[in-house]
Amino acid sequence: MEPIRIGAVSYLNAKPLYYRLEEFHPGVELKLEVPSLMAKDLAAGELDIALIPSVEFLRGAELGYEILPGFAIAARGPVLSVKLFSRVPFDRIDRLALDEGSRTSQALARIWLDEAWGCRPSAIEALPLGMAVLESTADAVLVIGDRAMLVPEGPFLAVADLGEAWRALTGLPFVFALWVARRGADLRDLPAALERSRAEGLANADAIAREHGPRLGLDVATCYHYLTRALSYDLGEPELSGLKLFARKAAALGLAPEGVNLAFHRPRDLAGRR
Repeated sequence: MEPIRIGAVSYLNAKPLYYRLEEFHPGVELKLEVPSLMAKDLAAGELDIALIPSVEFLRGAELGYEILPGFAIAARGPVLSVKLFSRVPFDRIDRLALDEGSRTSQALARIWLDEAWGCRPSAIEALPLGMAVLESTADAVLVIGDRAMLVPEGPFLAVADLGEAWRALTGLPFVFALWVARRGADLRDLPAALERSRAEGLANADAIAREHGPRLGLDVATCYHYLTRALSYDLGEPELSGLKLFARKAAALGLAPEGVNLAFHRPRDLAGRR
């Protein structure tokens, strides 16, 4: 039997979602990458299921993507790892550099600047993955993932945590990433294994923090708070409401297609198509 090809995000925030997955489900082939590359591999048919940026689900709707119900990387307030660092007042940003590893957060930053500050930067450029934030000469820089928690705030005039900013703007959680399968992919009993991975990952958040924190230059207490308090790994009704609102706002700015429906993966539906 062919292995189930799974793509997962290499950042700390995703670790609980695939904790010991290869042990719980030996029939998987796990690939780790940054969010933007996961989306490319899923679209190319090189993966059966991947943890991709939520905006890439919207952009890939025509490919027949299906969301695995119940799972997400989300935030109900400050997220700590998605930040906009600005050298000028937010309403005066003209050149905006966006983290090359991001997709959803790029859209979120532009939506928030437009709605909260009436700002639409005239120049959008990439912040390469290997480039230090302080080397960018842009007015503002969006940084995501582990390195966002290490950037010093002192050199900047203003810093916005975009999880907190979205909550203040909408009153809803923000969904950064989703498990998304290709339509017709045979996931077999993978959803049950992913549920076990998430449960065990959260139960062992302290161990994850101790293993990865020092390597990332973060203290264990910060990592533990991040995994257990800053982030939510559920896709419940509040998160779905936030996701639907994000879809509408992204479409309004031309950052995603209009009218995308949230299609969900159900193994019994797949069985009926065989």
